Amino acid sequence: MRALCAASLSAVYFVLSACSPGPVVGADRPGHPLSGDRRASHVTAWQTENARDTPVSLVDTPEPVGELTLRGAMAAALSRGPELAAYALQVRVAEARALQAGRWSNPELEVEFENFGGSGGLSGTRSLETTISLAQTFPLGGDPQRHREVARHQTRLADWDYESARLEVLTEVTRRYIAVLVAHRRIEVAQEATLLAEQVQAATNKRVDAGDAPPIEVARARVPVALAQLALKRAQRELQTARKQLSLTWASGEPAFESLAGSLDDLKPPPAAEQLVSLVNQNPAVARWATEVSARRAEARLAQAQAVPDVTGRIGLRDDRASDAQALVVGISLPLPIFDNRRGDVLAARLGAAAARQRQRLAELRIESMLSRAYARLVDAHDQATAIRDIALPPATEAFAAARRAFEQGHLTYLDVLDAQRTLLELRREHLDALAAYHESVAEIEGLVCRPLDRLTQAPDNLPDQTQEDSR
Repeated sequence: MRALCAASLSAVYFVLSACSPGPVVGADRPGHPLSGDRRASHVTAWQTENARDTPVSLVDTPEPVGELTLRGAMAAALSRGPELAAYALQVRVAEARALQAGRWSNPELEVEFENFGGSGGLSGTRSLETTISLAQTFPLGGDPQRHREVARHQTRLADWDYESARLEVLTEVTRRYIAVLVAHRRIEVAQEATLLAEQVQAATNKRVDAGDAPPIEVARARVPVALAQLALKRAQRELQTARKQLSLTWASGEPAFESLAGSLDDLKPPPAAEQLVSLVNQNPAVARWATEVSARRAEARLAQAQAVPDVTGRIGLRDDRASDAQALVVGISLPLPIFDNRRGDVLAARLGAAAARQRQRLAELRIESMLSRAYARLVDAHDQATAIRDIALPPATEAFAAARRAFEQGHLTYLDVLDAQRTLLELRREHLDALAAYHESVAEIEGLVCRPLDRLTQAPDNLPDQTQEDSR
């Protein structure tokens, strides 16, 4: 009898196993939502089970040394920085859930004992009936397929979140890279201011020694020198801070690089505003909402599928000890959708899709607003930088040189030279501020449209090696 039971159960398990779903069709093809052709590696069953022993980490790169390019800084921040680690893990989590989604429930082994331990003819185990059966639930509404569909959309949403974080990292690295370049230039401007002040002081000393100027001029000439030296020390401290802020993007407390490759003086005309507005939908903060709408619609289809009752089939073998006979037992159960037909879940998913469409439009408006402000700053900074460079700086430089020569010859007073010097230095500082504003606006706009501006205009790159498209 035991051999017959074992054989019967094996046959039952074979029948039920034949009805269970196999692997996802096409999952091994490149481009399939569950294939390995993704930014993050496809999670295998072994990787899922051993996740605690195999932590995910980004590809490590050496610490940047020597002359650092913007592309090198971006690569270091993407591979060494901690910003993206959590988002990369979230992508892996979503892929693991997609791997699990749509699996059928496990079959149930049931053992039932009847007609024993009673009274009279049912006392003891003489009339014992033993039933051994297997039960399997069959989703009639296509639940596994709908579960997989929802899981694929959730994986794509995790991808979009990763892309948004990645874009933020690239934009922040660009800003800090520009800040280091600006800090270098501020040191140059401060050194020039110190040199000019010292030259005027030396000329003043000569005039006082020759008796052409009162001694009070010596004390007055020391003030600009002292102020210029303080400004130089402040600029040097700002450079150290900017360098450290840049190195922190790749989790390095002390920068190992020596210098940056790049120039702030390369300007190009801003592209047309219409070109930029047409690229707003490429921003992950906007593009993700199309996937969000699809995900909500998939949830509605899942709720509709779950409204269809799942049938549970049962097959087994019964052994009747009283008659020493065996027989097959077959059963079926089907829930009646009287009280719960999942209408609330379907409605909630549809309303969620409508809300996602509205939030998509809101994201578009928000990005367009940010783009409009950044574009206005870009145009203003470009016009100011070029005007100071081409119109204001040349005559201011000539005026200061002429005033210093006239002062040395005794034709002008110290105040005249000081005024010309102050005008020249203020123009240089304003020019540097305009250059910084220009490149910061470029970085912000490129982060909003997900494309370098040198691909939209024919002018040369605004910064050497500032090709964000290659790094992104």
